[in-house]
Amino acid sequence: MFDHSKKMCIYMEGALDHDSGKMGFGLMRFSKHPIVCVIDSRFAGKKVREANGLPYDIPVVGTVEEAAALDAEIMVLGIAPSGGKFPDAWDAPVEKALEKGMSLINGLHDDLNARFGHLLDNKIQHIWDVRKPQASYPIATAKAAETKNIRLLMVGTDMAAGKMTSGLEIYMALKKKGVKVGFVPTGQIGITLMGTGIPLDAIKVDQAAGAVEQAVLAESDKDVVIIEGQGSLAHPGSTATLPLLRGSQATHLILCHKAMNDHLRFPVSHIAIPPLDKFIALNEAVAGVCGSLHPAKTIGVALNTYGMDEQSANAKINKVHALTKLPTTDVVRFGAEVLANAILDI
Repeated sequence: MFDHSKKMCIYMEGALDHDSGKMGFGLMRFSKHPIVCVIDSRFAGKKVREANGLPYDIPVVGTVEEAAALDAEIMVLGIAPSGGKFPDAWDAPVEKALEKGMSLINGLHDDLNARFGHLLDNKIQHIWDVRKPQASYPIATAKAAETKNIRLLMVGTDMAAGKMTSGLEIYMALKKKGVKVGFVPTGQIGITLMGTGIPLDAIKVDQAAGAVEQAVLAESDKDVVIIEGQGSLAHPGSTATLPLLRGSQATHLILCHKAMNDHLRFPVSHIAIPPLDKFIALNEAVAGVCGSLHPAKTIGVALNTYGMDEQSANAKINKVHALTKLPTTDVVRFGAEVLANAILDI
């Protein structure tokens, strides 16, 4: 959408040390744009690594004006608030960014072109509403099952379990090995990074599987297609996994799990996460529908061990491997080689 040479700042007020800042964290790890700063007044004057322990020396500033002084050309809303709704409190910083000549990347559900478009100098500024879907999508008919490639869906035990990050790390590891691999983004972070994809949670339920099918078929020339996962079959508020399974007709799955958690995240933290071996069996059963649809085999587990020391992380990896009998690792901490090799061994 934007020239990758353009300088970017990430608006993360109040979220730099919280998992609601996952949009910003994803951009820090994967974006090709130079990131000149992060905006969070609580940590102004520090580096990102000093604020949250992540390995980035990106400076943190307190205001949009300071970001503009660092020649930021694009401001990204790096926070994913509950429900993806734009808070009224963000009106002032967004207006200031536009006044300073920046373009805006918005990963929330609200149409910010409608809200702030009158402030744009249309020759040089743009607002990219990442979650804006097509007007309509076809109804899925399981056509993806007719393709001959490996269709790998990232599935999770919960929201924010590392599905997008793990998928991208595996994608990049396979590319380095010379594999003809595609990646289908299905959420705002992946779409922002790749410049293409489908905003799954903004698509009508009846068309969601068809949107996934269309995107997967567009990658039918690839030997491996990695589909970014969303939500979880275990989460009572999530409907995303089913259309991903149906539309992709996945041949293989990788389970993603936040290693420290044995219950779902707030506000459903009263719900226990099932034993991983049983949850793997559930996802495979739902994918295959008693043999009616293409079976999907789980080939690995991607753990997110953030917050654990290395000894505890390794102990957890070994425990999950013993339980599931599957290759298991944290792709951020230890690299994606184990899971990339599991795909090459198919």
